[in-house]
Amino acid sequence: MRAHLRERRLRPGERLFSRGDTPDGLYGLAQGLVRFTGVNEAGQEAVLVVLNPPQWFGEIALFDDEPRTHDAWAESAVTLWHVSQAELAALLAEQPAWWRHFGRLLTQKIRASFTAVEDLVLLAPRARLARRLALMATGFGTLDGQSLRVLRVSQEQLASMLALSRQTVNQALKELEAAGALRRARGAVEVLDLDALRRDATPG
Repeated sequence: MRAHLRERRLRPGERLFSRGDTPDGLYGLAQGLVRFTGVNEAGQEAVLVVLNPPQWFGEIALFDDEPRTHDAWAESAVTLWHVSQAELAALLAEQPAWWRHFGRLLTQKIRASFTAVEDLVLLAPRARLARRLALMATGFGTLDGQSLRVLRVSQEQLASMLALSRQTVNQALKELEAAGALRRARGAVEVLDLDALRRDATPG
């Protein structure tokens, strides 16, 4: 697939695509941060996730050829690798085995989405935050299974993702830091002990 990759760069605050846009292919996040959001009729924005590299996204439309489901914004200067929809279709026609790889990418994100909905109902704020940070550290559907040490995400964004107040997120981060699971930084969270985060995210 490397022969089909095209580099694309975005400035901070630039929109990559909007909800309802015609799908234009698959993206790989090489550098920077991409924020996915939804906006209601009153203009209130909900942050769904902030992706850290390395991540692939845009594969939903590969399966259903429907419009984009959410808005995607460059949270910082961003470098992307892009494969067009037409090139992907041709590649998959030549190598059908690739469908399994893209299917795994999609199903990992579906699992993460179900978990996030369950967490909103069942988990206390600290466990909910720990679960989300662990998911972000291990990747929402990375193909190579790499884990991240530093997550570039603000407390305001975490609060929006988890339907919590910023004060609640701040208190939970302090508790997780005291437990040795992470270290807080300006606009970021450094994961020190991924296993500890996972244990904290387990109900009971």
